[in-house]
Amino acid sequence: MTTIERRKFPFMGRRPDVAEWFEGFPFGPFASEAHLIRIEESQESGTYTVRAELPGVDPDKDVEITLDRTGLLTIHAERSEEEKDKEHSEFRYGSFTRRISLPEGIKEEDISASYDKGILTVTAPLGERTTTARRIEVSKQD
Repeated sequence: MTTIERRKFPFMGRRPDVAEWFEGFPFGPFASEAHLIRIEESQESGTYTVRAELPGVDPDKDVEITLDRTGLLTIHAERSEEEKDKEHSEFRYGSFTRRISLPEGIKEEDISASYDKGILTVTAPLGERTTTARRIEVSKQD
């Protein structure tokens, strides 16, 4: 069973993405022209997947994906389009960035990405978690 989740409360279970708190607001710095990347996250069969809407970009030239040492995945894209005809000229451009905290146990060396029909898909295989819950005894100092 696939679980696709769009987190309504970004502070639950991961570091907050402040832009998500204001997504959909018709005013202020997070208004619709703020260039947010919409994502879906899922986890199935030992793989964590992030799908991001990035229409109108060339993945070879315009998309950069990085992973820092804390497990924070950054998707950055830039778009520049121009349309011209005899009587009209129009251009669209923008910079898009989204940061996602990956779950513990990701096999960083096996992360891959693909792009198809405006959707960027980043897949990351899950390994074993390195920590387990255990009780720690407290010693008494006399």
